[in-house]
Amino acid sequence: MTKTAFNTQSLEIKINYITQLLDKLTNDYKNTKQERKEIASQFYIIDEEFSLLEEIELLTVNIRGYASQIQATAKIENQQEAIGQLQAMNAFDIPVIAQFYFNNNDNYEQIKGYIRNLDYLRLVILEFLCP
Repeated sequence: MTKTAFNTQSLEIKINYITQLLDKLTNDYKNTKQERKEIASQFYIIDEEFSLLEEIELLTVNIRGYASQIQATAKIENQQEAIGQLQAMNAFDIPVIAQFYFNNNDNYEQIKGYIRNLDYLRLVILEFLCP
């Protein structure tokens, strides 16, 4: 197998993996409906600009957007800008998400799993962009 053929195959594998993660996230999100309802009623905005669910939604839109671009076009426009934005989107660097994630022990496992998988997808996209 030539190096070009290997690189093409490797690119297809990476895109397929991103697509699988994107599909899993879509399914995971649907499964968090009940937990999201509970969170909406129990976690109020105190001194934060956005609520916990709003922060998760913002991350979701941005990260899924990049994944969808890769799925559709095998690339991301403005790659350097995207890399910088993705590096800054660590879910656990957002205080309201980190506080929720680490202070609720065994509660809300589905939404916690969703947050982990969303952040994992972010890292996979970064790896795709910075081989």
